[in-house]
Amino acid sequence: MKKILIANRGEIAVRVIRACRDMGIATVAIYSECDRAALHVRLADEAWPVGPSAPRESYLRIDAIIEVAKKSGADGVHPGYGFLAENEDFAAACRAAGLVFIGPSPEAITLMGSKTAARQAAIKAGVPVVPGTEEPLSEQTSDADVLAVAGRIGYPLMLKAVAGGGGKGMRMVPSPADLPSALRAARSEAQSAFGDGAIYLERRILAPRHIEVQLLGDHYGTVLPFVERECSIQRRHQKVVEESPSLAVSPDLRRRLTSAAAAVARTVGYTNAGTIEFLLDTDGAFYFLEMNTRLQVEHPVTEMVTGVDLVQWQIRIARGERLDLDPESLLTPKAHAIECRIYAEDPDRGFLPSPGRIQGLRVPQGPGVRDDSGAYEGGEVPIFYDPMISKLITWGETRDHAIARMKRALAEYEVRGIRTTIPFFKWLLDDEDFKAARFDTTFIDRKMGAPGAGPLQIVDAAHEELAVVAAAVHLFTRSSAVVATSAPPVSVWKQTGRIEALR
Repeated sequence: MKKILIANRGEIAVRVIRACRDMGIATVAIYSECDRAALHVRLADEAWPVGPSAPRESYLRIDAIIEVAKKSGADGVHPGYGFLAENEDFAAACRAAGLVFIGPSPEAITLMGSKTAARQAAIKAGVPVVPGTEEPLSEQTSDADVLAVAGRIGYPLMLKAVAGGGGKGMRMVPSPADLPSALRAARSEAQSAFGDGAIYLERRILAPRHIEVQLLGDHYGTVLPFVERECSIQRRHQKVVEESPSLAVSPDLRRRLTSAAAAVARTVGYTNAGTIEFLLDTDGAFYFLEMNTRLQVEHPVTEMVTGVDLVQWQIRIARGERLDLDPESLLTPKAHAIECRIYAEDPDRGFLPSPGRIQGLRVPQGPGVRDDSGAYEGGEVPIFYDPMISKLITWGETRDHAIARMKRALAEYEVRGIRTTIPFFKWLLDDEDFKAARFDTTFIDRKMGAPGAGPLQIVDAAHEELAVVAAAVHLFTRSSAVVATSAPPVSVWKQTGRIEALR
């Protein structure tokens, strides 16, 4: 491949552009109207418009993207993550157009993109799965039938979108009385996010840890798993902090987890980068959760502890190269790495989106610090897309070393003009339970207190669209002069006593 089109935006587009440049490969960026001055547009060798700001009219337009790939002379397409990265129709359209899709086959995306089909593949591979439904429950399935299925599985349970990801279309159901309203909300959100309202049910594993295994597979049957990532620090079922390795995983458990992940991938003939996600119970038992058929947001922590450039290997595999990495070295971490996702959100107001212009930006530097970003001073954080500004990664000889470097990096990080989650991460890294790695996927909810805790209350997914609208109204009605001259309000995340009182 001599020229690659990146079918994405933001920090992942920047990441792929830089990997291509290291390999001497030309790059083509695409952009919507509001991204005309975005960093990925500035860095690529060439950039082409694909439509208005709304994703459905631009970054989700398969026909427009394929047309740009042909006109620009690109011979490969990297989908990044999000948007069309796990869309089998897009992968098939690339194949039909004679373009190399830098990812798995359309068939693998179809199979593993269905959460119920993926569960069946895991069962076939001999990997334990969380008890639940084996077939999708369509939008036509009555509430009574869903209640009957739920009764056989047992409560508490989880409702999940069959075509889901990123916490969309997911609801926890404590009892039968809670199921009808949760079912309506999950179906509505799934239909809105994925165009498919089908759901399935799983038994709720109480206080689990979320552990995932990165994989690479080539076209010659080799599948290599990497040392695990810990992704238990979540809000609204979305990861906000990731690290590798996990302090909850012993060498023996690592062997069993990575062997199980590789078995699932081999069962479906998987190629390129992918991730198998597991739930780890308090008794040490693990269960297959799902497979992500793409590069993960948190891939840098794996790169930092193994020394492997995953994006470059995606490209190398796509152009037919064999995996020649040492399997043992991939399971032996050379450091400890932590990633914090820096979002344009206001943690004092339930993590409401905080779009707007970045009027000042100071990015941390120094030993053991990496910042993957699509932002720059003077750039705009639009209201139309995920509000991630950057991924801040630190690594050190030990976990304590990596945490110390992250605290130093967060202290140096300055973003003016918008609110960010930096104060939240400063609080988190000082928490004694976090420092001791005593956490599970309910950690943030428990620490932030019960509903009604004012600024510390998380905005739930059902109100997220209203939050985006409110943020947009705020953005377009506030005075830029006021933003530029007003001192930022004191953050409750700095008021340790108040946070302690809510525990």
